[in-house]
Amino acid sequence: MDITEIMKTAVARGASDIFIIAGLPITFKVSGVTQELSDEILKPVDTHRLVSEIYMQANNRNIEGVEKSGDDDFSFAVKGVSRFRVNAYKQRGTLAAVIRVIIFDLPDPKALGIPDCVFDLAQLNKGLVLVTGSAGSGKSTTLACMVDYINKNRSKHIITLEDPLEFLHSHAKSIVSQREINSDTESFILALRSALRQSPDVILIGELRDHETIEVAMTAAETGHLLLSSLHTVGAANTIDRIVDSFPPNQQSQITLQLGMILQAIVSQQLVPTIAGGMVAAFEMMTVTPAIRNMIREGKVHQIDNIIGSAGAGIGMFSMDKSLLDLYQGGIISKETAIAYASNPPVLERKLT
Repeated sequence: MDITEIMKTAVARGASDIFIIAGLPITFKVSGVTQELSDEILKPVDTHRLVSEIYMQANNRNIEGVEKSGDDDFSFAVKGVSRFRVNAYKQRGTLAAVIRVIIFDLPDPKALGIPDCVFDLAQLNKGLVLVTGSAGSGKSTTLACMVDYINKNRSKHIITLEDPLEFLHSHAKSIVSQREINSDTESFILALRSALRQSPDVILIGELRDHETIEVAMTAAETGHLLLSSLHTVGAANTIDRIVDSFPPNQQSQITLQLGMILQAIVSQQLVPTIAGGMVAAFEMMTVTPAIRNMIREGKVHQIDNIIGSAGAGIGMFSMDKSLLDLYQGGIISKETAIAYASNPPVLERKLT
């Protein structure tokens, strides 16, 4: 079976990921569970062939990069099948790859369970909006849906900086410039600094990876642009701590003040298994109120969770545990699942009884 047949099968089965690793059969991840395609174990020569075919599909991308450095990220599309994001790497001296399946058309946000209040954030004109969660939690899809909403409803110039490009956006009411790191520009830092000279209204950075990127992103948000990005954190308080802790101690006080001024909202999400055997997204929403701005500036970030959990409902916020409770009460997830994914399991468990 060649790589095109494998990818077609993965799409037909609704797989989110394809694993090509020596010592295992070709494996799909469907609804968060791995499934082997066959009993045939891949040998190093097999994985090398399949990974080479992937590079040929990606416009004959040079495979020497992964062979020398051991890592490579890129994306490509197969006409009539889907779009794919690839991480090729070496393990135990052999080539391997994990391929993420990305559908051509953005899914319906309502079908994904994205709350309407997330799209209220797309109406903002400036500031920093973060979508956070663990790897594979759907952050990129949520951000893409926000960009799509702006594109269809507002006359703006949207610049996306991604590594690699995932969802492709056609110009609608807005102008959309999509730049892929390494293909269209050398780095996030260079692209972000250039973006500030390209008359942007909205800038999407695929991920805030280090303090340099965070620093330039915060400057962009501070100068009157709406900046959307993601972090691999769960929860508003953890996200703020991660940003501040990424800077040297002598800069953290200044960063805290700056963050308190520009941060507009943090959306956290995670995918949880449903009773029906699928996956559903659970969300936490924190919008930055004057009280929360003061907490950030004064280093009282640990108090934010209490505001989200107690007073949040009256001011447009809700906690992850509230989202899990709603999913349980709606018969979508089990009690065990709700507790397993809760931020505060003992408290949620008492509410479930």
